[in-house]
Amino acid sequence: MNWLAIAAIYRFEMSRFFRTVTQSIVSPVLSTVLYFVVFGSAIGGRIDSVEGVSYGAFIVPGLVMLTLLQQSISNASFGIYFPKFIGTIFELLSAPMSFIEIVIGYVGAAATKALFIATIIMITASFFVELNILHPVWMLAFLVMTAVSFALLGFIIGIWAKNFEQLQLIPLLVVTPLVFLGGSFYSISMLPPAWAAVSHFNPVLYLVSGFRWSFFGISDVPVGISLVAVAGFFIACLVAIYAIFRTGWRIKP
Repeated sequence: MNWLAIAAIYRFEMSRFFRTVTQSIVSPVLSTVLYFVVFGSAIGGRIDSVEGVSYGAFIVPGLVMLTLLQQSISNASFGIYFPKFIGTIFELLSAPMSFIEIVIGYVGAAATKALFIATIIMITASFFVELNILHPVWMLAFLVMTAVSFALLGFIIGIWAKNFEQLQLIPLLVVTPLVFLGGSFYSISMLPPAWAAVSHFNPVLYLVSGFRWSFFGISDVPVGISLVAVAGFFIACLVAIYAIFRTGWRIKP
């Protein structure tokens, strides 16, 4: 394993992250705080609690997961798309590195950035509501697994995209709506039976539900199923990336 090359990619990506603090850190944190204030005040004033948890605290795991998914995807997709855009991807592919080392460098940096922002959001939320994390180890496990899995998805999107518009297409039109409809701000037990049944086809529901369970011990679906869903998504992304490097799809002329 060429750890020196992995560290070089990782340091380059992290330095870009900290060079653009306003865009990379301040913007997503401010957006999440606004979500929290608006939803917590507007809806929380009408709902005392959900399954014994105050509404303000109930939405925190959903907001953290929303930001984690968006940041994991956007950081990883831009990280690998930019070398394609300026043409340095061919230098990267001709370097003495395996595709595994390239993926670890970019995905590791993207997941680290997303986890960093998720941590800031949880700290910020603790100023508004009392957060007692019931299963901190599982909370950390869900965070890391989700960040890495969706950074892999972002890496695939970055390779697939042919322009900046396509780079934003899937995160904006697919991922964000799925997160909003995946129980981030409500429990599916509050929905009519038909819509609750439809919600089970939303993969994000299993992420939000498992992550919320690690906080409060309550979930819309069994936590074991949530873990299987995350693991299955992780494996599917790995297989897709292996196929991309094996065939050279969208990365070689």
